Amino acid sequence: ASADYFDLALVVIDEEQRFGAADKARLRGLSADCHILTLTATPIPRTLQTALVGLQQVSVIATPPARRQPIRTSIGAFDPATVRTALMREKGRGGQSFVVVSRIEDMAPIAEKLATLVPDLRVVQAHGKMPAAEIDSALVGFAGGAGDVLLATNIIEAGLDVPRANTMIVWRADRFGLSQLHQLRGRVGRGGRRGQILLLTDPGAAIADATLKRLRTLQAFDRLGAGFAISARDLDLRGAGDLLGDAQAGHMKLIGLDLYQHLLGSALRTARGETIDHWTPDLKLGIAGRLPEPWIPEVDTRIGLYGRLARTGNAAGVDAFELEIEDRFGALPEEAERLLNIARVRMLARDIGIARVDAGPAAIALTPRAGAILPTVESPMEDRGGRFVLAQRTESAGERLERVRSLLEEIAGAQG
Repeated sequence: ASADYFDLALVVIDEEQRFGAADKARLRGLSADCHILTLTATPIPRTLQTALVGLQQVSVIATPPARRQPIRTSIGAFDPATVRTALMREKGRGGQSFVVVSRIEDMAPIAEKLATLVPDLRVVQAHGKMPAAEIDSALVGFAGGAGDVLLATNIIEAGLDVPRANTMIVWRADRFGLSQLHQLRGRVGRGGRRGQILLLTDPGAAIADATLKRLRTLQAFDRLGAGFAISARDLDLRGAGDLLGDAQAGHMKLIGLDLYQHLLGSALRTARGETIDHWTPDLKLGIAGRLPEPWIPEVDTRIGLYGRLARTGNAAGVDAFELEIEDRFGALPEEAERLLNIARVRMLARDIGIARVDAGPAAIALTPRAGAILPTVESPMEDRGGRFVLAQRTESAGERLERVRSLLEEIAGAQG
C-alpha cells in the first residue's frame, strides 16, 4: 500500500536500530523538505558515526525515570543451581522473571530444564512463529500477573512493560548483539526494585575473545542511561560501516576507522567553509605518562582509550575523560594522572599558539608558531631570537610539568 502526503513535515522513526539502511532511506525520501527524528536506546554504529562527524544532530536523554535503579549484570556459564536460585528468589519477593533464548529451537529444551529446576513456577511461552493473537494473549496475560516466568525469544526486546519483572536470564547470550542485550536488559527493573540480568553461555562451548569483550562491555556499562556509551563501544568493536552504502557496521579496512573518521570530519568542516588547521605542539618535557597494564589489563581497551584521549579537543573533554576512566577502573595511578596532565599542557600550548615546549632542570623554553605573539606576563621570560626562555630551576620532572602548565595558563589568561 502507498500513501500520498499533502504537506509532510515530520517523520519519526522509533526503535531505529530495527530498520535497515534501505528502509530508512525510503522513509527519508517521503518528502524532500521534512524533518527526520530517529529514536533509539542504542544507536547502531553508522548512526552514531554520522552524529559524531556532524552529518546529523544528536540529543542524549540520560535522566532515568524516577525510582528506577541500575540493573545488576552478571556473566557466567549455565549453572542449574544459579538459575533455580535466581528464579525462586524472584518468586519469593513477589516478582516475575524472563528467560530469553536466541532461537525458537532452544525453547523446548530450556522449557524441560525449567520444569525440572522450578516445577512450582508457572512458565508462559512466546515466540515469533505463534499466531499474533496467541502472542498478544501470552504477553498481556504475563504483564497482568498470569505466570511466574516468561520463556521467550527476543520478541520481548521492546514495547513490553512488566513492572513486577525484575529478573532476566539470557541463554546463549553470546548469540546476541550488544544492542539486543541492552534492549533486553531494559525489560527488567521497571518498577521500584532493582533488577538483575544473568548472561549465560553454554559450558561446553568455546567463546571467542571478541564475544567476551562484547558481553563485558554490557557488564561494565550497567548504569542507567548507558545506551550511548554502549553504542560508542559497539562502534569501536564493529566499525562504522559505509556511510554512503547499505552496510551499517564494519571497519574501514584500508585506512582504519580513526583516520577515516578524521578525514571525513575534516572534509565536512571544509565543505561548511571552516578553516582546517592541523598541527600539534611538540612537547619535550622529559616526562611521560601512560595507562598502566595492571590498572587496565585489556590491550584493546587501553588502545581505544589512548585514541579517544588523542581526539579530545579541549580541557573539558579531558576532565570528562578522567571522570569516566576513574569511574570504570578506580582511582587513577600516578602514570595515568601524568598522561592527562600532559594532554592538558598540549591543549594549552595549541590554544595560545606555542609550536614547541622544551623543559629541563635549568629552564623552560617556548617557541611560538609563525605569526603568534606572546603577551607580557609576570613570569620573567627572555626573548632569545623568537624563543622565549624562563630561567628557573625545577629538579623534579613532576614539578617541571606543573610549572609548564601554570606558565601556559598565565599566558592564556593574559591573551584574554
